[in-house]
Amino acid sequence: MISTARRLALKIASYGVMHLVVAILVAFAITRDWRMALAVGVVEPFFQTIAYSIHDRVWHRIEQRGRLSDVEEAAEAFTARLEVMDPHEQRRVHGGHHGHSHALPRSLKQIAAKTVTYGLMHFTVAVTVAFALTQNWKTALAIGIIEPLVQTVFFTVHDRVWTRIEARKAKRAAELASA
Repeated sequence: MISTARRLALKIASYGVMHLVVAILVAFAITRDWRMALAVGVVEPFFQTIAYSIHDRVWHRIEQRGRLSDVEEAAEAFTARLEVMDPHEQRRVHGGHHGHSHALPRSLKQIAAKTVTYGLMHFTVAVTVAFALTQNWKTALAIGIIEPLVQTVFFTVHDRVWTRIEARKAKRAAELASA
């Protein structure tokens, strides 16, 4: 349970750091004002990290719902997140698949949909925060258009890196279980 919580915290923290750096650099490129770039770069990622956490949980549920009934989904998510299932039970539940990941997109279409919804969510939060800080719609829209586009590319890379990390950990767990 602690290991799962730690991985989730690391994933969210790594997203927050990545977002902070990119937001400051993009805001500075648009405003040419370090104070405004730092303000946007600190405040906007804070709200984006909260939105990202919600987005990630919603997509986890969408991905799970496509595979399981509601009762199975709840039991699976609970036991998998808490690492309660032993390896034998994991294989039984997943039809022999070893190391099933509980938050991985299954198809290119699903990856694209997840990325698009992330981009839309990000745009909305970015424009709102940038306007609240700058009180200038042109600057807010520039930040709101450019920053989420850049962040969406970095989000996709971040998501793929974490997918690989989770897959490697699942593979190692399966290898240990079968040994």
